[in-house]
Amino acid sequence: MQFDPTPDQRQALQSIVSWWQHPEHPYLTLGGYAGTGKTSLMSVLRQIFFKLNPKLTIAFCAYTGKATRVLETTLKAHQARRPKDSVSTIHSLIYAPVVNKQGNIISWNRKSALKADLIIVDEASMIDRDIWEDLMSFGLPILAVGDHGQLPPIKPGFSLMAKPDIKLETIHRQAAGNPIIKLSLIARETGQIPIGIHGSGIKKLNRYDSETGSEIEQIMQSNRKDLLILTGYNLSRVKLNQQMRLYYGFESEEPQSGDRVICLRNDWEKGIYNGMTGIIKRIKATEDDFEAEKTYEADIDMDDGSAAYSGNLLAKQFNNPTSFAAETKRKDNIDLFDFGYALTVHKAQGSQAPKVLLFEERNKHMTDEMWRRWLYTGITRAEEELVIIGT
Repeated sequence: MQFDPTPDQRQALQSIVSWWQHPEHPYLTLGGYAGTGKTSLMSVLRQIFFKLNPKLTIAFCAYTGKATRVLETTLKAHQARRPKDSVSTIHSLIYAPVVNKQGNIISWNRKSALKADLIIVDEASMIDRDIWEDLMSFGLPILAVGDHGQLPPIKPGFSLMAKPDIKLETIHRQAAGNPIIKLSLIARETGQIPIGIHGSGIKKLNRYDSETGSEIEQIMQSNRKDLLILTGYNLSRVKLNQQMRLYYGFESEEPQSGDRVICLRNDWEKGIYNGMTGIIKRIKATEDDFEAEKTYEADIDMDDGSAAYSGNLLAKQFNNPTSFAAETKRKDNIDLFDFGYALTVHKAQGSQAPKVLLFEERNKHMTDEMWRRWLYTGITRAEEELVIIGT
């Protein structure tokens, strides 16, 4: 595959190689907006490293399974992956499963060592402090690559992409004509997307227009499997989840087999993270008594291709705009899930979908910069079609 680097891509490659040859710091951060060719750059970088040191082994990883598959596909297209390299999620790279006598995974432990000379992390904008410290614990040099235009990680207080060492900000000509990329530029620069049609399947509707309500309903009913609904408020998320479940034929407010759900709290021992989505395969309510919270025993097929989840879910978390992460301890062996047809943009950072329905909802405490990041993150979740509802 032909790669025609932009000037800032050439400079980035030179800076990364220079860091690798004369490392003054244990890690380097590379930030790049959507359309700047971050993933392709990693493939070219791998080819350069092979010429410099054919024996070098690289562990490529990403936060989500989908990002891992995109990375692996790009490496193969450029014929860049070497036989001893690995491509995996961060979780499967640094944690090892603990299996019981029946062959079921019951927990995960951090590995003692990795067979690699360098770690390259994609989607690093999503990494929180705990995961980063676990990555750093192996004592290997790390190149962290992410989108510095996105929202910071869900868990506050830490962001690798707040001030990346290297920045890619020139949109590659192959992406310049993409209307979603064009809208992402407007979002980053102004925070205001104009009402109207912006491309095939790309438009913004006025929420106060008399026909907008019926068009929203039509989108939600007809595009269910490919659709990702994004909001700003948890209350809106709950209402939209309730509506989508009616379209799917779920009459009970309790979660059922076949329901789409989202994880609301990391539990690395079980291999689940905040924002991870999946489909319930089996669910059963436990005995409800006065001494314990009502829970569900559930098996969930996770979307990113990781091992299926089995465990106990807190019942009152479903259809609740409030998270119970603070009051429900991990030692209780209870995990937090809710319906996942509609997500807040914060929770959707690792997700993408062919079609996105984005409701512009700005928290009154948001700064202008944070709003631009919110809007940019929401827009760039769309792969093919995007409908924005706003004013």
